[in-house]
Amino acid sequence: MAITHLTDETFAQETSKGLVLTDFWAAWCGPCRMIAPVLEEIDAEIGDKVKITKLDVDHNQETAAKYGVMSIPTLILFKDGEIVDKVIGYRPKEALVEVIQKHL
Repeated sequence: MAITHLTDETFAQETSKGLVLTDFWAAWCGPCRMIAPVLEEIDAEIGDKVKITKLDVDHNQETAAKYGVMSIPTLILFKDGEIVDKVIGYRPKEALVEVIQKHL
């Protein structure tokens, strides 16, 4: 699978079915750049079980505000459109996989 880049317009549709991990990020954010390759690895390993998506908060402020994103990176895990978990800040791959596996 490939990581899907979301917009305010596509967000609801892309997160409405199945397990979806959305990375709320910005290009200028150091920890966001650190977590990007971790998300690529997770996508390569278990992308068939969870869809990995990214939302640039600078260009999609409406969705970021709707979900109360105040710090980035914020990763929100959705299951069939409902929030089931949230991680704020950088986490190592093992910690993120653990969060995902709780909801598989």
